[in-house]
Amino acid sequence: MERVLMATKLETPGLGARIKRELVKNKYIYLLALPVIAYYIIFCYWPMFGLVIAFKQYELGKGIFDSKWVGLKYFMEFFKSRNCLRLIGNTLGISLYDLIAGFPAPIIFALLLNEIRSSKFKRTVQTITYLPHFISLVVLCGMITDFFAAEGIITKILMKFGGSQINYLGAPKYFKTIYVTTNIWQGVGWGSIIYLAALSGISPELYEAATVDGAGRFRQLLAVTLPGIAPTIVIMLILRMGQLMSVGFEKIILLYNPGTYETADVISSFVYRRGIGESAQYSFSSAVGMFQSVINLILLLGANFLSKRFSGNSLFK
Repeated sequence: MERVLMATKLETPGLGARIKRELVKNKYIYLLALPVIAYYIIFCYWPMFGLVIAFKQYELGKGIFDSKWVGLKYFMEFFKSRNCLRLIGNTLGISLYDLIAGFPAPIIFALLLNEIRSSKFKRTVQTITYLPHFISLVVLCGMITDFFAAEGIITKILMKFGGSQINYLGAPKYFKTIYVTTNIWQGVGWGSIIYLAALSGISPELYEAATVDGAGRFRQLLAVTLPGIAPTIVIMLILRMGQLMSVGFEKIILLYNPGTYETADVISSFVYRRGIGESAQYSFSSAVGMFQSVINLILLLGANFLSKRFSGNSLFK
């Protein structure tokens, strides 16, 4: 028995040999993945080292290592500032608004597209709805600004239904609604792709069995379609929960103005202004950004845990 075990150990290649064999066997696949791996290492993982400046009074001339260590000074400065609650409230408000209104939109759109029998009409609708995703954000925000101006086309349509002739982007109470609805318009077609792929993976035999049992279209939707794409929906929801504290600053800073700061200013736009724009406070901005990332991580882990416990689906173990 001992001889058999010894022979097995000798025959089992080591970790280095297994890695080498795997690289040789699938070298072209790893070669294709190399640019993606390099991108994440260079632009995502390597910059994490720079987070140390959140705990230092960073000075460009001294560099990261020689700058003075100040601990949690900038974290406390942010939490005690009058902007803290407003920024967190605006960030969560826009994110939750976008989650409630925007997350179901591509799912509903994919379900509607799935019911279309004319392939030509279906392809036409898909092409039209994909287009806004590929428009430059600067151009897109310029269009939004023109549409919601006092003489804009959207403003004129709203006036037909009793709306006022005002610059809607200049009114703080309308900013979140404009931001979320234009997000839906921009992303509903592109976001539906993954759900259409999930729908294509549902076996036609399930629909045939449901038809034999007397189920109509709506009943098939509830009993076959939605359960079939439920794992995809859960995974996408978990990923979305991990972004609740991350509202991209690009679109915000292109649409907001000092008059709408009370509802439009979010953590990322504040970090941009303090870190690059107005005062170049790199350490303070890094501290705020790190706080934002930690909360996102907690939300992601919490959503993943709850999903695994109650639905059995999870992003990771």
